[in-house]
Amino acid sequence: MNQNASAEIFAALRQLERDRGIPVDYMTDRITQALLAAYKKDRVGYVDNVFVELTESSLKMYAQKEVVDEVLTPATEIQIDAARHIAPHCELGDLVNEEIQTQAFGRIAAQTAKQVIIQGIREAEHGMVYDKFSSKEHEIITATVSRIDNSSGDMAVRIGQGSDRTEAWLTTREQVSSEQYHEGDLIRVYVVEVRKGNRGPQIVVSRTHPGLVKRLFELNVPEIASGEVEIKSIAREAGSRTKLAVRAVDENLDPVGTCVGPKGSRVAAVVDELHGEKMDIVVWDEDPARFIAAALAPADVISVTMSETEKACRVIVPDDQLSLAIGKEGQNARLAARLTGHNIDIKPASQATVPLAEEEADPVEVVTEDAAADEAEIAAAEE
Repeated sequence: MNQNASAEIFAALRQLERDRGIPVDYMTDRITQALLAAYKKDRVGYVDNVFVELTESSLKMYAQKEVVDEVLTPATEIQIDAARHIAPHCELGDLVNEEIQTQAFGRIAAQTAKQVIIQGIREAEHGMVYDKFSSKEHEIITATVSRIDNSSGDMAVRIGQGSDRTEAWLTTREQVSSEQYHEGDLIRVYVVEVRKGNRGPQIVVSRTHPGLVKRLFELNVPEIASGEVEIKSIAREAGSRTKLAVRAVDENLDPVGTCVGPKGSRVAAVVDELHGEKMDIVVWDEDPARFIAAALAPADVISVTMSETEKACRVIVPDDQLSLAIGKEGQNARLAARLTGHNIDIKPASQATVPLAEEEADPVEVVTEDAAADEAEIAAAEE
């Protein structure tokens, strides 16, 4: 190939790099692979002995051949007299590089090369999208609703700008049922995962994932972002209620008050973003009994009896607090169980004598400080 043609290729590749961000080196590698694939398809016997040199001054293809007296395999052997036109001092058994005239490519070979190059461009674009958005896994990004599937309710959302723009699907499973969107609306989504697919990267986004709540608190509570306050656990029923367990590294810092903020401003910002979803913020405790008691807020807890054989407990609450502890349709108890990782059996004080499990002989009972007074008052009333 002449120098002008090679220079034109590099000029086009530099333009491609400017427009789409695809590196020149990457595309030259794809072109050489395309040319090799095309030539091998069009020529029998040429396999690993063919290579390409592509520079701005020239594009050349060579076949490395063994110098022999009599050629039996033209694809890999060259007669010594012909070889000495290439390397005058070569001897039998030496290897010489014979230039292949690329103009000899047939129509099929040229088409193959074109397809591989196009595929290379597509793969490079997919690779860049994957690299860009895989770094945003577990982050919040702003997207635009581009279209809505009327039959399934799934939404395509556009993320990124310019050449970096791509689409992600927000399925109905990852949507909050009480939220309604229209094409063109801006929406903040949580990037759950970026997968490599046959048709390019698949970006999984969500509005229901607990990670969305965590990131929103990190954005609105500087002490969480700095590590002074840790989010230890989250249990969420998207669109309705979330329970959040937090811990302060400095015991002098109030983790709940820090998350709530002055006049409730910090938690209000999170609630506004989640369109009114209720937030229960409790203090995490390494003592599971105390943690479970806190997790059942806003209900008061008299005592928590832990099972020694499994992650389960019996919680005693005042009779008039039973419905509050369980919550509407069992939501409060369900979220508390998920937050703490324990099965919670809630009983009113009037049934406090019912054993946690018949096979458990010596359950460990932990009574919270506030509950001790309540238990004494109940006992006095019974007398």
